[in-house]
Amino acid sequence: MSTSSDILGIAREQVLERGEGLTEQQVLEVLELPASELEELLALAHDVRMAWCGPEVEVEGIISLKTGGCPEDCHFCSQSGLFASPVRSARLDIPSLVEAAKQTAKTGATEFCIVAAVRGPDERLLAQVAAGIEAIRGEVDIQIACSLGMLTADQVERLAAMGVHRYNHNLETARSFFPNVVTTHTWEERWETLAMVRDAGMEVCCGGILGMGESLAQRAEFAANLAELDPHEVPLNFLNPRPGTPFGDLDVLPANEALAAVAAFRLALPRTMLRFAGGRELTLGDLGAQRGILGGINAVIVGNYLTTLGRPAEADLDLLVDLKMPLKALNASF
Repeated sequence: MSTSSDILGIAREQVLERGEGLTEQQVLEVLELPASELEELLALAHDVRMAWCGPEVEVEGIISLKTGGCPEDCHFCSQSGLFASPVRSARLDIPSLVEAAKQTAKTGATEFCIVAAVRGPDERLLAQVAAGIEAIRGEVDIQIACSLGMLTADQVERLAAMGVHRYNHNLETARSFFPNVVTTHTWEERWETLAMVRDAGMEVCCGGILGMGESLAQRAEFAANLAELDPHEVPLNFLNPRPGTPFGDLDVLPANEALAAVAAFRLALPRTMLRFAGGRELTLGDLGAQRGILGGINAVIVGNYLTTLGRPAEADLDLLVDLKMPLKALNASF
């Protein structure tokens, strides 16, 4: 095993120069680095991002088509119908969906993700998604992604036929820690959906949430799980403890620990789109957002999330201008 002073040198040669992601053990060594080496770690992660992904940043907006009332027991989620959280079931109509897509496109975003709080889509929801996609396409030039839970093979084919560009389904955490987070379905069921999505030709978006009580070793395991899956995009969320959920009393992840994780995931996934997602405002604040974008991040969700407030879109876009990070153009690819 290398010492803490060695691992950054190894990563520089292995990841930056050759484009080979760190192994699980190597990611753990990065996560265990002392705080005094954080700035060097972030600088290396930024260099890796620039070398293997370039300076462009992809901007995405998300909207909840069906909120709350979910039958699953994801312990972080206030949309579960099993917890005494304040989120209640609601559905969005098609005109509101189109308007949200229009507002998202105005920010410069190239991706609009339709999300539903469900175990998996039923016929009513799929019909609404199909109608929503058709209506959006008639008025907005934007790529459409979906996040509708676990899918059957037939549902995967139907979404691909609708022209869904990317499908999001998060593994959430390391395989070994997953039973501490969800008990109503398995990690393997999520993996099966992702495999079918890839086979159908849609881009795979898969990430998770950091700060749910997992160990550093499990965080490294999660990075290795994602590297094996090799998704096009990895959204990194940080737990925002929601009242009424089983994780509502957990502490917020310290900012330096969160930034080290961002950098470590970049070193494990040098060519992957790594997206700032939920919880970054609470965990990192404004300065942390800048350090993350200069520490491996190359995509952001702008505006609000599903049940929590995000940074104003203008704040993120102004930051990218200040950092001289161009927005990824529609239909461009890494």
